[in-house]
Amino acid sequence: MDNRTAMPLAVVVGSGIGGLTAAVALHRRGWRVTVLERAASLQPVGAGIGLAPNALRALDVIGLGDEIRALATWQGDGGMRTPGGRWLSRTDAQAAVARFGDPLVPVHRATLIDALASRLPDGAVRTATRATLTDPGCPATGRRAVVTTPDGDIEADLVVGADGINSALRPTLFPAHPRPAYAGFTTWRVVIPAPDRPFAPHETWGRGALWGTQPLKDGRVYAYAAAGAPAGAHAPDDERAELTRRFGTWHDPIPAILAAVAPDQVLRHDVHHLTTPLPAFHRGRTALLGDAAHPMAPTLGQGGNQAIEDGIVLAHHLSPHGDVGAGLAAYSAVRVPRTTGIVRKSARVARLLTLTSAPAVALRETVMTLSRFGPGLALRTFDGIADWRPPQHTYSDRAHQRDDA
Repeated sequence: MDNRTAMPLAVVVGSGIGGLTAAVALHRRGWRVTVLERAASLQPVGAGIGLAPNALRALDVIGLGDEIRALATWQGDGGMRTPGGRWLSRTDAQAAVARFGDPLVPVHRATLIDALASRLPDGAVRTATRATLTDPGCPATGRRAVVTTPDGDIEADLVVGADGINSALRPTLFPAHPRPAYAGFTTWRVVIPAPDRPFAPHETWGRGALWGTQPLKDGRVYAYAAAGAPAGAHAPDDERAELTRRFGTWHDPIPAILAAVAPDQVLRHDVHHLTTPLPAFHRGRTALLGDAAHPMAPTLGQGGNQAIEDGIVLAHHLSPHGDVGAGLAAYSAVRVPRTTGIVRKSARVARLLTLTSAPAVALRETVMTLSRFGPGLALRTFDGIADWRPPQHTYSDRAHQRDDA
């Protein structure tokens, strides 16, 4: 039997950011990895993501951190504004680096997906493949997990559920647990060419609504918006028209961005979160990560960042020839409390977003304005989040070759 056949098999269900991070980290740790993706391709939705210092350090573990840091664009000031354009607070990019050791790097999700996928062996990712967890497995008895696909069953030593907020694996593992609940607001996202006039990165807070604009290294702009709305609501015409009604009179460059958006470029999604944490992020030989484990409101920008952390920590605790049960228990013990705290903090910030009464909005603006006395005051929101550091274990591409030699 050759070494490759002898290597334990990890099956990752879902090829989003968290699933691919876990797949790369497990591969570098020495696992044989198969990624199953139900979509026809790896191309994600056309939106951006802000990679915070905690995620950049996690990506260092798999040799990707510096490649992403090179995509940083923000060198000066940015901050929070009112719809009329008044600055509520300013945040200096260098202050963020000084406090947390790294910048915030906005990238297109496709850029990150491509970078992760390029670090997997040819044939590791199978698209257009629906997967069902038939048996989560049992490390204590040696029973392997079973994933059923249209091409047949796959027996695995480890299954990673990275299948998103509507995860099919989560209710299979924890059928009695509540489903994610509507957070009270919806979001819109667009990526377009940059306006002719330069602008400072900003997040603008109005009455029950928010707009953010971030430049990307490739010359495009990632813009996002959020507003209170009934669950399941849609624009009576198209979502660009809805954005124009809600944000068209806000400060520059928002009107210019809206004018450049085609109706079919706007992505709209209701926000759901799981504020009652799962009892664990694993059962048997099966682990959950990212939105499958801890869906959160995007108000701290940590959903994808926490999925990256999950993938790195999972691989850290799972040696390919070690005790899978003990490794998964260690993973849950570390990740459940950390992500629960961030889910709940994101929910508290979401409540601030949905404020609509004039006195409450005025009080919110007063608190935000306090950060004018120093960017460190605003950055403290991310203390205990952006300053996270991964377990001290860096995986070489050749590590499993040495282990099996």
